[in-house]
Amino acid sequence: MDRLRLAFSPCPNDTFVFHALVHGLVDGAPQVDVAYADVDVTNTAALAGAYDIAKVSYGALPWLLDQYHLLPCGGALGRGCGPLVLTNGRAVEGGTVAVPGDRTTAYLLFRLWSEDRPPARVEVVPFHEIMPGVADGRYDAGLVIHEARFTYQRYGLTSVADLGEWWEGETGLPIPLGAILARKGAVDPGKATRWVRDSVRYAWAQPAASQDYVLEHAQEMEPDVVAQHIALYVNNFTEDLGEEGYEAIRALLGRAAKAGLVPPADL
Repeated sequence: MDRLRLAFSPCPNDTFVFHALVHGLVDGAPQVDVAYADVDVTNTAALAGAYDIAKVSYGALPWLLDQYHLLPCGGALGRGCGPLVLTNGRAVEGGTVAVPGDRTTAYLLFRLWSEDRPPARVEVVPFHEIMPGVADGRYDAGLVIHEARFTYQRYGLTSVADLGEWWEGETGLPIPLGAILARKGAVDPGKATRWVRDSVRYAWAQPAASQDYVLEHAQEMEPDVVAQHIALYVNNFTEDLGEEGYEAIRALLGRAAKAGLVPPADL
């Protein structure tokens, strides 16, 4: 192929991982055209076949596996990195909860966690509006991910639930957050796996090389928060999901399917 259509978020973990591939530093990889978008956008665009390789949420996987191969590397899966439920003193139960997408892992975890609680109303809100919206009372609670783990206190908010801790306590498994998919018929999954894995390994071997690129897209995030973000979300599962990673994915999507939240998915 002449050029690769690649989509991922501007978050530091993604720009760190894909820096080498984007900048022609991976041997044998094609040139790349990049779309930077939040995961709720890539989840939707991937359904239309917009990309050759895309970062999506594991929560969207059941709707995408007929069109895409799941790659065993490049994504976000780990421990101590789950979504948080934040409030400004209001009750979650019976309230309105702002979520970053209804086909996200965060949403699935929230729905599974709240199964035995009084129901809450869910409203899909752009991620950057969630914490300000909870702080000023537009929403009773908010479901946040990524760097919000390190910054929510600035908004005067309180974490009432760490859904990652809940999930790990329930299952003993890591949390599947972001998946890397390769479109069937557009890119060879073996080659795509090698390109992405080599990009991950380059990032680890040359961490300073991506610094300017990562900070350029970090949405004014402070360098220390950027470093915490990368350290948390880029880990051994990013290089290779391994059996434990696949077990975690099957557990999440299996529970979600049983609860009627997603169609059954065969991994």
